[in-house]
Amino acid sequence: MKKLNVNKEACIGCGACVAIDSEHFDFGDDGLSEAISQENLDSENVANAISSCPTNAISIADVEGEEKECCSCCEGKECCCNDEEEAA
Repeated sequence: MKKLNVNKEACIGCGACVAIDSEHFDFGDDGLSEAISQENLDSENVANAISSCPTNAISIADVEGEEKECCSCCEGKECCCNDEEEAA
C-alpha cells in the first residue's frame, strides 16, 4: 500500500501542491499543506504536485501491513497513544 506524506518540517506553505491538486492537498490549521486523500495516488496531478514542491516536502511511501487509524498527536511518527491503554 502507498501513502502520500507531507513533511511538516520541510513544508513552507507556498501552496503549489494545493493549486495543482486540490483533490489530494489542502492547507491545515497551521497554514502548511497536508494530504487530504490517499486515493488515486498514481494520478498525473499528484506527480505534478510532488515535483512542484520547492522544498521536496511531499513523498509517496510504500507502507506494509494494515494502517492504523491514529490521532494527530504523533505528527507522522509512530503512534504511541495505544501504548498507555495496553499498559493499563
